[in-house]
Amino acid sequence: MTIREQTEAIENSFLSERACHAAEAVRSRTEEPCPLRTEFQRDRDRILHSSAFRRLKHKTQVFLSPVGDHYRTRLTHTLEVSQIARTMAKALRLNEDLTEAIALGHDLGHSPFGHAGEAALNRLCPYGYRHYIQSVRVVHYIEKDGRGLNLTMQVKNGIACHTNRIAKTLEGNIVRLADRIAYINHDIDDAIRGGILQESDLPKACTEVLGDTKSRRITTMIRSVIEHGTDETPDMMPMIRAAHDQLHSFLYAHVYSNSAAKAEDSKAQELIARLYKYYKDHPSRLPEQYREIARNYTTDRAICDYIAGMSDDYAIWTYERLFVPRSWEIR
Repeated sequence: MTIREQTEAIENSFLSERACHAAEAVRSRTEEPCPLRTEFQRDRDRILHSSAFRRLKHKTQVFLSPVGDHYRTRLTHTLEVSQIARTMAKALRLNEDLTEAIALGHDLGHSPFGHAGEAALNRLCPYGYRHYIQSVRVVHYIEKDGRGLNLTMQVKNGIACHTNRIAKTLEGNIVRLADRIAYINHDIDDAIRGGILQESDLPKACTEVLGDTKSRRITTMIRSVIEHGTDETPDMMPMIRAAHDQLHSFLYAHVYSNSAAKAEDSKAQELIARLYKYYKDHPSRLPEQYREIARNYTTDRAICDYIAGMSDDYAIWTYERLFVPRSWEIR
């Protein structure tokens, strides 16, 4: 037996009967099996080595280009989601490799400047824009110069469903919960670090149920999902879910839509709008890969793909190169 076959045999003997086994993996394009890795392990590695994954380190989570080393970026958020999801998958005897691959790929299509960028592209692009759909487009088509990563259908479904849809696998639904657990708690942490909130501002009805520290809240939510089990679509216990939802509403009012943390959003949206118009007027100045997308699809599709793939820094650099005059050099 190869190492891969041994791993698949271990899965058959250990995983829950409701877990998704690597032997069930399906790809759009058939490939020779790897002697070392299962199909979901291969997907995880392809995501980790992708250009889109590396760009996450310079994409906004909540705070636009924060000054300081300890604020979350889209990359650190992704890693926290992966850790939380793997903890739950392991406890429930689900497929940890599939869970990890979905978690690492779930935000690959996120635009620069976080949800401000997403709102701008959704308004500008006639096809609309949702980061979870764009994440699938990245792995299916854009990566590797238009060849895509040829990920399994199970991983792509989990990525597509990670925000607000029920996935076809329990692993995908675990990632959806892990995403919410991660961002609610680390956004509180960043808001406190940034002086937007104090721990005492959090609703007492929530902290009494969930815990009065980030670590305790995360532990409470994870345990609740595990104790809820896999007899149905995974979720938190009702009392924990209610406290979670109340905390999310609090954050929406005080951080996501009404705070100094979002003061620069209008500038970010205007920057994206000007870039979009520029490439709409000058499509020949798109990089060759995106000119090819324009030929195969439409100019709007190509522009949206190009801007969505930019990091915050690269979007700002491109804007400055196109619209900010440079000093004249006397030689």
